Amino acid sequence: MEKQNRGNFTSNIGFVLATAGSAIGLGNLWRFPYLAAKDGGGLFLLIYIILVLTFGFALMTTEIAIGRKTGVGPLQAYGRMNKRFGFLGWIATIVPSIIFPYYCVIGGWIIQYGFTYVSGGAGHIYEVGAKSFFDGFTTSIWEPLLCFLIFMGASAVIVLLGVEKGIEKASKIMMPILFILIIGIAVYSLTLSHTDENGVTRTALDGLAIYLIPNFDGITFPKFISILLDAVGQLFYSLSVAMGIMITYGSYAKKDSDLLSSINHIEIFDTGVAVLAGLIIIPTVFVFQGSEGLAASGPSLMFVSLPQVFEQMGIWGHIIGALFFILVLFAALTSSISIMEAVTASLIDRFHLTRPTATALCFVGALVIGVIVCLGYNVFYLDIPLPNGTVGQILDVLDYITNNLMLPIVALLTCVLIGWVCKPKSVIEEVSIGLNGKKFHRQTLFVIMIKFVAPVLLLVILLQAFNLLSFLG
Repeated sequence: MEKQNRGNFTSNIGFVLATAGSAIGLGNLWRFPYLAAKDGGGLFLLIYIILVLTFGFALMTTEIAIGRKTGVGPLQAYGRMNKRFGFLGWIATIVPSIIFPYYCVIGGWIIQYGFTYVSGGAGHIYEVGAKSFFDGFTTSIWEPLLCFLIFMGASAVIVLLGVEKGIEKASKIMMPILFILIIGIAVYSLTLSHTDENGVTRTALDGLAIYLIPNFDGITFPKFISILLDAVGQLFYSLSVAMGIMITYGSYAKKDSDLLSSINHIEIFDTGVAVLAGLIIIPTVFVFQGSEGLAASGPSLMFVSLPQVFEQMGIWGHIIGALFFILVLFAALTSSISIMEAVTASLIDRFHLTRPTATALCFVGALVIGVIVCLGYNVFYLDIPLPNGTVGQILDVLDYITNNLMLPIVALLTCVLIGWVCKPKSVIEEVSIGLNGKKFHRQTLFVIMIKFVAPVLLLVILLQAFNLLSFLG
């Protein structure tokens, strides 16, 4: 009865679209393209795809299986697997509690850009300059706060409606639109060409070659390790693992559903969207700004570099810009509701709260943190040194704590729990329930990854977070 009261996905496609929607977010449309540009395109893409099919598969399978096996959110799920690991549930619940507020702040930025382009105000961005527009918006006080509240409010309404009427229904609407938009924009981006003031003509196909063909020239061992770690880190952003989300959504899956097939579809959707995002952004930036534009983009790619590109596209830039930010908004929203749901589900399970009460508590807590993050670019502006040698603001500190420290710790301890304490068979048996006699084709790979390879990679990420790999060069 407990699981029935919590709600569950009414269909396998609902489960797949909701879970894929969680995975498809800013990690795919923002972080993946700029990392691919930074790390040489094709080589990063090759390493990432290999990791998705191995490392990512093992972590995602583990968390979804834990969720369905226990029938509860992350706060209680780990303790039900093994009482000694109950503490891990608290860490896995604290992670999305920290991520949700600052994710909504970034979601607010996307709302601002989307509204500007849809309302025909892109000319203002071009007039003042893309960087000046972004800096002016984030350093103001009321505009970022208002956009943050709108984005978080939309997330809360969907979560409040519940699993079937809220999350599943919203995913069934937004995800197909997202797929149509990203495929359409990707096809258009491949038709672009541009001749600069020096008479040099660049085509999208030239940028496509940079993106898809691995280039091993000048690749040293330290450089390869750096690309590998970037790709591993990207998996956390992209697949929504180690933050309680996959456990939560797994707990809503029907007991007889084919988890393996669902995970395969989620991998395809998530990786496909990330690849298509790179297909849109890298060739487009290359056409209008050359290799120098790709190298200089970095984290500012979406909010500074792309508007500069849209400006050079003329009237089409207004249209493509509007469609692009609508696409990003949908992707950000599907991820945001999954992050909030992970916290809400844990509160419902652990403290037997009603969904409205749990949602309200999550909203109020996120409101306090989100306001502080928004004001971190003006009232509370600080240059805060981080252990990896960089300097950031409040948002950067929260992002560093969660993504560089807490996520690898949760994933590493999850590997220990399943690989060595409960043993891989605990997950294999759960996954096998819905296979109807079919073979678990990647079973051996799963065991090797969860027991040996994944823990080593996660430990290396933690060492990198504390800047302890500097000896590699």
